[in-house]
Amino acid sequence: MAGNPVDSGATRLQGADPDVVRAAIDSRDPLPGTRGFAGLVDGRLVRDVLGRYPLFVEWNDPTTWAFEPGNLLAPVAVPAGHVQDHQGFTQYWTLPEPSLQRGRDAIETVRSALKTALGTVETGGLAIAFSGGVDSALLAARLDVPLYVAGFPESHDIAAAREAAAFLDADLRVVELDHETLRARVPDVVAATGRTNAMDVEIALPLYQVASTAASDGFDRLAVGQGADELFGGYAKVANPSAHSRVAADTVRAARREGLETLPDQLERDVLAIRAGGVEPVAPLLDDRVVESALSLPGSLLVSARGDRKYAFRLASRAWVPDRIAFREKKALQYGSLVARELDRQARQAGFKRRMDDHVTQYVESIED
Repeated sequence: MAGNPVDSGATRLQGADPDVVRAAIDSRDPLPGTRGFAGLVDGRLVRDVLGRYPLFVEWNDPTTWAFEPGNLLAPVAVPAGHVQDHQGFTQYWTLPEPSLQRGRDAIETVRSALKTALGTVETGGLAIAFSGGVDSALLAARLDVPLYVAGFPESHDIAAAREAAAFLDADLRVVELDHETLRARVPDVVAATGRTNAMDVEIALPLYQVASTAASDGFDRLAVGQGADELFGGYAKVANPSAHSRVAADTVRAARREGLETLPDQLERDVLAIRAGGVEPVAPLLDDRVVESALSLPGSLLVSARGDRKYAFRLASRAWVPDRIAFREKKALQYGSLVARELDRQARQAGFKRRMDDHVTQYVESIED
């Protein structure tokens, strides 16, 4: 296990051209036109404002760093939006508050941003992690590459993916999970992400399985729809923040902002799981242009008057996907794939009962040991 020392003047960067990042540091521009970045630039560690690429340092030695936590003895994530300087890590970037756009102009701004972001994605060696929801369906409609879905045979995600792929006339490979695979892959996911809590493992596992299957089929990159829910108000707690005790905000836009603060931690998990599967993730919906268009939306275009979440995103996506898909509600990955249900079942069969505190996490830790 060995990290990289911070070498004064050295540059080793993921996700963006070093000159773009240098300009962003000088101007403190949080959205310089990238899909995120992290690494070493001129002897300083940097991580973009949304933490779209993981970056870690040793907890007692911030001059030793790595892109993967397993390469350090006691890894600590570099905070999103921070740059290493003589004072340590200093926050250089925060998300902007652009002027609000409304009505058709706002929808067209989102649509244009999506078109531009997806138009810059190279499709050679690319596959798509596909659930049949509007996020991954938009990727499928614009990128025209093979699709992969993972889940238990009777899962919602497999059924939705088959239906949506047929609508889009796209090639779909179904990666069916079973209990033996579930148990075998848990240690791989724990090793890759450094996490044993049930929810993280339940989300990372189908991503890992899709990634490893795509890699075995010869693909080296996997496009994912990550970020759309956080950017465009896809969660129930954003639509009705007052009904959720864990949400401090009292407006839709403020609740969306709270949700965006969770992205660095989520993306760290997802990127590490996908990379462990043998491919590099590509997240077009987290392009800076898409981020900026989402931040300019009023609450009424995040959640419609009748309760449609991700309203502007769905309206914009209608340019490429049918309404049946554009307005389809989806389940969270751990539930739509049935991984959460089946991991719970395995835990109980192994003697970890629901009356025990966080019984699935205890089961995961018993496998990992």
